[in-house]
Amino acid sequence: MLQEEKAVEEGLDQGKAGKEISPEMGMRLKKARESRGLSIFDIYLRTNIPVDQLSQIEEGKVIPPLGTVIKLAKSLDIKIDYLISGEEGEVYTIVRKDDRKVTSRYDSRREKHYGYEYESLAPHKTDRHMEPFLVTLEPSETDEERSTHDGQEFIFVLQGKMEVRLRDHIHLLEAGDSIYYDSTVPHLVKCHCEETTKILAVLYTEK
Repeated sequence: MLQEEKAVEEGLDQGKAGKEISPEMGMRLKKARESRGLSIFDIYLRTNIPVDQLSQIEEGKVIPPLGTVIKLAKSLDIKIDYLISGEEGEVYTIVRKDDRKVTSRYDSRREKHYGYEYESLAPHKTDRHMEPFLVTLEPSETDEERSTHDGQEFIFVLQGKMEVRLRDHIHLLEAGDSIYYDSTVPHLVKCHCEETTKILAVLYTEK
């Protein structure tokens, strides 16, 4: 393995020492919704996300996938990282490896973890047009529906093997491979086989 690749993997492993984020996302969602005078039903009409699921997210019982976070942010005309990391306001941002905050996808109602967690690599940067994330995919038997939302996605596989489902096609990517696709295409990204996978994902959403 090249020295540069070893350095990347060491940085990823050390980054796991970062803090795991609490379910503050739901509190931020509720605050943004209420400040705009909107009801949960209004958000349902804008996103087609079931009212029950929206309530569970606001109560911190469900941590949604990134596709759902994008839909929620767009419905409220806010950046998705506000829901994940809080207030913006900086012209640049530096994230040290020990300061990354981890968001784990789970559903407490079903006592299920969905096999991935994500870390924002650009919290608090104002007026940004891209949303970069370090995503860890774990083996999981839990199935999720394909996601669709506005924008585009670029993924570079750093470690392991990844399965990408686009419409009826299934693509397998290994370390060093990349993929770029329109997010309006029904898609699902998951770990392949029993090997933990780490990816760099950059999302672009139209305002």
